Amino acid sequence: MTSPATSQAGTRRDNKFAMLALLAGGLAIGASPIFVRLSELGPLTTAVWRLGLALIPFAIWLAWSHGEQPGNYRKPSGLRDYLGLGLPGVMLAADLGAWHLALNETTVANATLFSNMAPIFVTLGSWLIFRSAITRTFLAGLAIAIVGVIVLKGGPQIEVGNSLLGDALAIVAAIFYAGYILGVGRLRMSFDTLTIMIWSTAVACITLLPLAILIEPALFPSTLYGLAILFGIAWISHAGGQGMITFAMAWLSPAFSSLTLLIQPVVAAILAWIILSEPVGLLQAIGGVIILAGIMVARRG
Repeated sequence: MTSPATSQAGTRRDNKFAMLALLAGGLAIGASPIFVRLSELGPLTTAVWRLGLALIPFAIWLAWSHGEQPGNYRKPSGLRDYLGLGLPGVMLAADLGAWHLALNETTVANATLFSNMAPIFVTLGSWLIFRSAITRTFLAGLAIAIVGVIVLKGGPQIEVGNSLLGDALAIVAAIFYAGYILGVGRLRMSFDTLTIMIWSTAVACITLLPLAILIEPALFPSTLYGLAILFGIAWISHAGGQGMITFAMAWLSPAFSSLTLLIQPVVAAILAWIILSEPVGLLQAIGGVIILAGIMVARRG
């Protein structure tokens, strides 16, 4: 029989491992705006390729595991399970569609700033839908992290030439990403990471494909470089990033998970400096430190 002390030690190890997976997922997703900007295709078509190519490693994983369910998880059965697994995919499709469009309608700075307001909607959704308790410490950490995002991006002001439509799309993306996070957090009580990722990715891909065909003329990259960019956003940002986040949410709450992902603007700023020659100023560095401080405070709550 396992002693309470041993059980608690195992839980702490699981929480630490989940935290590392969550941070790694945030780092991987932080590269996605760079991939979108470098893509040869339109924003919606890039999103479709992102989802479709991500199914390849998931299929390999499924074949390797022989479809066995780890731990106490079960296989989906019945209409209710299938609808529950499909709903996060619809949310993900709306999130990625709005997010990719926003990156082409406004600056990366504004799009990243507004889309990373998702923790606000996740926290509100957790409280309104699931009646999850929200401590003052968590709210303080959330506020600090949001301030950090604003400082990182030099403030929420809209520069001359920026599109109000792009900023609005980024906020819409934040709302739908919050719905995706809440849905995945609920599903992790019954289903394993692979099942959730295959269903959400496939449903999102099928949802976006007709829109991409109708709106954007080019469906295929014209160079190997363009194809490599698509594989990068699919395998690094989606399969790797979203997969690790989904895995971590078996141990971490949706509200805290979404807050930790505020590290994405830090990653985007560093990659933009290295790849796109956009310098990281003192204000951005200070914002990154504030974000990490907010995450640590919220973790205590």
